[in-house]
Amino acid sequence: MTMSNKRILNGLGLILSALIYASCSLPNFGRKTENKKVPEAYNGSKDSINSAKVKWKDFFTDPNLAALIDTALKNNQELNILIQDINIAKNEVRGRKGAYLPYVGVGVGAGFDKVGRYTSRGATDAVTYITPTTQTPEILPNYFLGLTASWEVDIWKKLRNTKKAAIYRYLSSMEGKNFMVTRLVSEIAGSYYELMALDNRLDILKKNIAIQQNALEIVKLEKDAAKVTELAVRKFEAEVLKNQSKQYYIIQQITETENRINFLAGRFPQPVSRNSQTFTDLVPDTIHTGIPSQLLENRTDIKQAEKELVAAKLDVKATKAEFYPSLTLMAGAGYGAFNPAYLIKTPQSLLYSLAGQLVAPLINRNAIKANYYSANSRQIQAVYNYERTILGAYIEVTNQLSNISNLKKSYDLKVKQVQALTRSIDISTGLFKSARADYMEVLLTQRDALESKFELIETKMQQLNARVNMYRALGGGWN
Repeated sequence: MTMSNKRILNGLGLILSALIYASCSLPNFGRKTENKKVPEAYNGSKDSINSAKVKWKDFFTDPNLAALIDTALKNNQELNILIQDINIAKNEVRGRKGAYLPYVGVGVGAGFDKVGRYTSRGATDAVTYITPTTQTPEILPNYFLGLTASWEVDIWKKLRNTKKAAIYRYLSSMEGKNFMVTRLVSEIAGSYYELMALDNRLDILKKNIAIQQNALEIVKLEKDAAKVTELAVRKFEAEVLKNQSKQYYIIQQITETENRINFLAGRFPQPVSRNSQTFTDLVPDTIHTGIPSQLLENRTDIKQAEKELVAAKLDVKATKAEFYPSLTLMAGAGYGAFNPAYLIKTPQSLLYSLAGQLVAPLINRNAIKANYYSANSRQIQAVYNYERTILGAYIEVTNQLSNISNLKKSYDLKVKQVQALTRSIDISTGLFKSARADYMEVLLTQRDALESKFELIETKMQQLNARVNMYRALGGGWN
């Protein structure tokens, strides 16, 4: 080996050492590890049976409700937008996968070159002959046909980690779609039960109006008999008119609830099929909560946050690799000639090249540091988001457990209240006929009975919605 070659190799060695030293002096940054711990049980129960495993078609047995949910899962615009987000994420994975594979291109080119005769190259061309009898022309054409290739060798797994991060974000978008399905199913079911409750409120109000109109006729007869004054007649008449007016408020609520369901189902306003006469007979089935650790596998928002966290960790590794030297290989092969007739002559027109380049940032690495710091901050954000999602899921379940228990107790008491007030209507009316009660007692009894029936319907709806909300909180509805 000659002395000049040795000097070159020594120089390259010094440069490489400097690159490695510069790459290894990475800035320090605090890391945070996620906490996946959850309590062992809900209220001491260790039953592992979990209603979240039940498919929504088996959980919601009402055929009208099932048809609505099925329509919404096909037509809901927000859900379909999320599906397109999944396709975008999938294409991102494809793009990242291609980044660490060699890039090969084919090309053809043509051009000409004119240099001054008194330049160094022009002076050389002036005494150069292409053939023994043909001097190099002053304007020299050039034609090219060949392949070029470049490849960044992924030594530090920067490109592969970037691809893996894209894969986890794709999987995260899948979980996001599943979470949207869970919410959509619960929203449809909740609105459906609200619609049935409104139908029953309207039916109760109409029946109550009929009772009040009958009481109004009695009061009129009592007035004719001079047992009550005109004031009593006007009070009963006003009560009838007030409840007749209230009908239209409920009818408007029914219209709006129907259209909310239609919007979720992705269709224009139309009647929503339901059998509201069975509403009061609906009994919320027992729902099994399982154990808290099952939330990690059933709740799609937790799985989404977990995959976002993994992607954020991979981003940290990828940005850290930016500090290390990158090796790029470049190659080309093809044919070049000044005359198309000579373009594919071998070996005279054959040309090829091969080169390698090792580069690492040495001075002014602020942009790389900024990306690295930002990636670490996003990773810490992802940890907090993951822990917050787990905590929120656990609290949701415990809240619904308490809600279901308290609503059951409340409903049982309201049933007794309605029964007592319903009997009191007949009693007050009889006492009024026998002049042992005044008309205000009859009016107040009717009002109380009506309000208690409304409250009973409201509590029934809350019971059914609590069951739906528990199903959603446990992570059911997407499978």
